[in-house]
Parts: sequence; structure tokens; C-alpha cells
Amino acid sequence: MARLWIALGALAGLLAVAFSAVAAHALPARLDPARLRMVESAIQMQGWHALALVLTGLWVERTGAARLANLAGLAFSLGLVLFCGAVYALALAGIRLGPTAPTGGILLMLGWLLLGASALAG
Repeated sequence: MARLWIALGALAGLLAVAFSAVAAHALPARLDPARLRMVESAIQMQGWHALALVLTGLWVERTGAARLANLAGLAFSLGLVLFCGAVYALALAGIRLGPTAPTGGILLMLGWLLLGASALAG
């Protein structure tokens, strides 16, 4: 699982950099300032949690609580897709996905909780 978290984190990081370039160069002329801030917020969350996934992958190999660390990786991965996906959908296409963003945000927080628990348990 460690390699999966590192690979997913690297992919999320790559996409965050690409989305950042698009947001800086193509979106200011197409989006109002509020929607552009939404995109920038999603990019920031994606970038931070890309790093969290990479670190989780590295941590899984070192901890005695690999199950908790793997659950953290799963929570980070699902949270990224749900939270950032919902924010991008709303900001870029005006599509509301119901409680998807809050659910993703809760999963991201749960990921941090699980990662911390794995450090204390291992």
C-alpha cells in the first residue's frame, strides 16, 4: 500500500501544479473573483494533501500501526477526490454535488486523525 499512497500523492501533486498554472493563466479572464478563489482554495488543499499522501506512504513502511496509516491514506485519497472535485465542479461548471465537499473535508480531517493515531500507536 505504501507505493500506492506515494503514487497517488505524486499524481495529486502533479495535477495541483498543472491546475495552478491553468488558474493563473487561463481562468482569471473566465471566472469571477469568487469562483477563482474557490479554485485556488481547492488547489491549495490538493497540494497539501498530495504531500500528506506521500508522507503517509513513507510512514506506512516505518510504523507498527500500518493499518491506521493505510486507513489515513485511504481517507486522504477519498477526501481529495470528494472535496476538491466538488469545489472544482462548482467553481468551473456551476455543478452542485450536494454534501460531497463537506464529506470530503471530513475525510481529510479523519486522515489527519488516523495519521496521528498511527504515530501514537506504533
